[in-house]
Parts: sequence; structure tokens; C-alpha cells
Amino acid sequence: MAKASATRRLGESPDIAAWMTLYGARLRRYFARRAAREDVDDLVQEVFLSLHQAHAPPPILDVERYLYTVARHALIDMRRNRAVRRWAQHDALDDVPEPSSDLSPERILVGRQDYARAIKAVRDLPPRARAAFQLHRFEELTYAAIAQRMGISRESVKELLHRAALRVHAAMRPDP
Repeated sequence: MAKASATRRLGESPDIAAWMTLYGARLRRYFARRAAREDVDDLVQEVFLSLHQAHAPPPILDVERYLYTVARHALIDMRRNRAVRRWAQHDALDDVPEPSSDLSPERILVGRQDYARAIKAVRDLPPRARAAFQLHRFEELTYAAIAQRMGISRESVKELLHRAALRVHAAMRPDP
């Protein structure tokens, strides 16, 4: 008898208690596969609350399909609301303090010296290592593209870039 009253058309007065008994466990399993455990009961409640508040003029013939459609929409709404809340928690760009402009003459000089050391380090690399380094760092080519262009294996490119990086890094260390 509960099933007969539970499968009534939605346009008629629904027996929410019977529907909760009949479909509650299935909806919990549905949400358990798609949402966090702590959200399952809230989502099931949302479905039955929507069902209770529904005043659809034409009767809905397939209550189960309707329930799962409402369930899918409840899940989508929950995800959207969370995304909006996360977005709202971010600071606006106007609230971010301006970076300090400590471009003192000393800082500018140090920057120029670092730049000159980096250029010298790249120029002092052996020719093949320099070519591989420039293709990778400045032209942003992949190892495979560099290997093809230079006519060597990818492993050779990897080794050349490793050696070049070590030399450039060593050259960039401040003088003792």
C-alpha cells in the first residue's frame, strides 16, 4: 500500500513520508557516490524539501525520474554555491597592497651585475651546450625538438642541458 501511495502522480497531493521511505536510501547511495559524506543528508533533505514545495501544474507520471532529476539539480546547486563562496573568499586586486618600489641605486646595480653574470655564463658554455640551452630556455623547445634540430638523441639533449644548468648556476653564485 505504501508503494501505491508513493507512486502517485506529483500533481496530486504527494505522500512525502512514503516517498522518503521508498526512495530515501537510494538517494543517499546516489549522493554518497557523488558528494562528500557530510553533505549526503543535506542533499537528500533538499530533494524532499523541493518535492514538498513543488506545485507543478501538470502531474508528473514518473516520480522516480523526477526525484533523480531534482537530486542532480541539488548536487549542481551545492557545487555552484561552494564555488561562489570560494571565489568570494579571495581578495580583490584592489585590496592587495602595492609592491614596494625599493629600486634604490644599489638594488639596480646588483640587478645589472646579476644580469651580466648570467649572460657571461651562457656565452661561456661549450657551443653545443649553449645551443641546447638557448633552444630550451629562450625558444622554449622540447627535448625532442632540440634533439631533432641538433641531430642528437633526447638523452644527449638532457645531458647537455643538465651540464649547462650546473655551469650557469655555479656562475650565478655570489663571489665569496
